[in-house]
Amino acid sequence: MLTQAQAHAFALDWIDAWNAHDLPRVLAHYSEDFSMRSPYIVEIAGVASGELQGKPAVAEYWRKALAIMTEPHFDLLDVLLSVDSVVISYRNHAGRRCAEVFRFNAQGLVFQAAAHYSIDANDPLKSA
Repeated sequence: MLTQAQAHAFALDWIDAWNAHDLPRVLAHYSEDFSMRSPYIVEIAGVASGELQGKPAVAEYWRKALAIMTEPHFDLLDVLLSVDSVVISYRNHAGRRCAEVFRFNAQGLVFQAAAHYSIDANDPLKSA
């Protein structure tokens, strides 16, 4: 079971790594075989399911995303804890509210993650 201190430390380091644009540091939080789900995987990686499997595939997707974003910056809003998962709520550089769900394995690494975004009428990913 994750502790509050572990969840908070993870959230702070994850946010700091993204704000530093330090992809190796971000990736250090994940297992080699982790899966990632995001609506932006459809747009940026061209994967219709919105899911990528494995650190190399997700790393390539995040490299592309970092190249597209002009000045990515996340502001931590909240950290929510369950037995083996953490939800980080944050505001991104565009002012949009986001939440990511992270499931942890026995080694303390993320093996599943899913990104969620507030509904924005101007977002190109919104439903038609």
